Amino acid sequence: MTDTDLSPAAPAQTGAPGLRLTLADAALGRPGAPVLHGLDLEVAAGEILTVVGPSGSGKSTLLRTLAGLLPLLGGRLSQDGAPVGGPAADRALVFQEDALLPWRTLRANVELPLAIGGVARAERRARAAEWLDRVGLTAQAGRLPHQVSGGQRQRAQLARALAGCPRAVLMDEPFGALDAQTRADMQQLLVTALSGTRATVVFVTHDVDEALFLGDRVALLGTGRVLDVPRPRVRAARADPATAALRHEVLASLGDRTGDSRPA
Repeated sequence: MTDTDLSPAAPAQTGAPGLRLTLADAALGRPGAPVLHGLDLEVAAGEILTVVGPSGSGKSTLLRTLAGLLPLLGGRLSQDGAPVGGPAADRALVFQEDALLPWRTLRANVELPLAIGGVARAERRARAAEWLDRVGLTAQAGRLPHQVSGGQRQRAQLARALAGCPRAVLMDEPFGALDAQTRADMQQLLVTALSGTRATVVFVTHDVDEALFLGDRVALLGTGRVLDVPRPRVRAARADPATAALRHEVLASLGDRTGDSRPA
């Protein structure tokens, strides 16, 4: 299978419901270097929330805080109403760099968090095989990361994140380093893969068109605004007047009047 192939449709939704993530009057950043103040944000269970904002506005800081990797400087962070005190297996973080272990095959990389979580060998083999099939990597399962393309490595990272059945997936520009066609394919693959889960997704991106294609809502970081995205989720929706108006509004929030969806 090539990078431009899409995986088969995902099965009906299974697993635990997605997390509801709530930030209330939150201050985010590192001690002595706060990035965001007074942030109020609620991510609904099971939604895809895309997050855009100028460089340095705190997008990656927001994700690391939601993941429990950065403690709050003030305010409150909760999941389903309970305080978040640190990292947990039900919140998976996906980076732009694939972070695959170079000495492990794609199959072994997908199995790794399952093994760490104490999943029995037979079950983790079966779950890894299922997810590698869903992302179109069955034929590449025995290869090392350097033996496959960048798009295939990102497919493997997605499989690794979802194989653990997280209730929230936090994605930090995971497709930013890919070429345009592979990026579009990965966006569609993500939607297809998530349709078989009930996971909540927070997806940070600089690309406005990516934000509008993937998101149920888009958060304009630094403005306090969260906007609904018109549906259906199809590429042609960009020509729809409501989507075009929203795109203009998002670009304006970034200070970009040129129509380019990638701020410099």
